[in-house]
Amino acid sequence: MATLTELERARLRWRARRGLLENDLIFTRFLDVYEENLTDDQIASLALIFELGDNQLLDLLLGRIEPTGKLNQPAVLTLLKQIQELRLSF
Repeated sequence: MATLTELERARLRWRARRGLLENDLIFTRFLDVYEENLTDDQIASLALIFELGDNQLLDLLLGRIEPTGKLNQPAVLTLLKQIQELRLSF
């Protein structure tokens, strides 16, 4: 588990804010549940995911497209599955 300072938490939440409301809702829900227990790998995976444009990101979160390139790695795939399962549980 990573120990995030309040500033790092605020920055993570700021980066999670997106132009599409759907992405905002998904990431806000995810961080509300898991923020305190995120590992360094999960934080690094989020940073990679946050590099995507909003439409591509939404397609990835909804499972419409598969991760490719640097996103096709175990830590990112595990994080995406966790986000998708949480999204489906509400």
